[in-house]
Amino acid sequence: MLIAILTDLHSNREALSACLASAEQRGAQRYAFLGDLVGYGADPGWVVDTVMAYAQSGALVVCGNHDEAVSGEVRRQMNPEARRAVEWTRSQLNEKQRDFLRTLPLTAGSHDCLFVHASAANPAQWSYITGSVEAVRSMHATHSRITFCGHVHDPALYNLSPTGKVAAFTPTPDYAIPLSSHRRWLAIPGAVGQPRDGNPAACYALFDDARDELTFMRVPYDHASAAEKIIAAGLPPAFASRLALGL
Repeated sequence: MLIAILTDLHSNREALSACLASAEQRGAQRYAFLGDLVGYGADPGWVVDTVMAYAQSGALVVCGNHDEAVSGEVRRQMNPEARRAVEWTRSQLNEKQRDFLRTLPLTAGSHDCLFVHASAANPAQWSYITGSVEAVRSMHATHSRITFCGHVHDPALYNLSPTGKVAAFTPTPDYAIPLSSHRRWLAIPGAVGQPRDGNPAACYALFDDARDELTFMRVPYDHASAAEKIIAAGLPPAFASRLALGL
């Protein structure tokens, strides 16, 4: 089965539409959304409704820190601009949409894969995986052979050998990577709605669980329209300007 894995959508309708169209064209049969459906962008209602529709068709969806903040408590470590976006987003969502975010699980599992927004070591703490140490800690926290996570907006792939050796690399887009069954893996697809690796193209990944192959994807989209809507909504201008830079 070909699974499309999307994370950090961040209320970006244009980016999500482009990624979903790409996944459909590639023949995706199932979808997994790894949290942060909302935050930063100007189309939270449309994005949540879209993910809800996919969930009704069997998609896996887990909670991200921005989803938690919008549907519940804003944590103190969230910066002022992100808090401002949270308050605005709350005002844009109806009760059904907020309830959907509120009831999302922190993790989901399927076919020896774990899906989580942040580190599997403690999903509720929203820890970032920024290097091999954090990746190994996350992999050791689950019995699943492959962990897919978001939160970090840069695409990355880590693996752990049976002898404990860890390797990390930045994947090349549109290149199928065989995931050896003798190793454990942690994959970060990168952000759909707000890439931060210097490339404005939206990110997602395709996992073929029959072939054990993972392909990282980059999809150009109309980031200028997404940015214009952010400005028109009165959200912080930095949320708009960074879309063109991929930062």
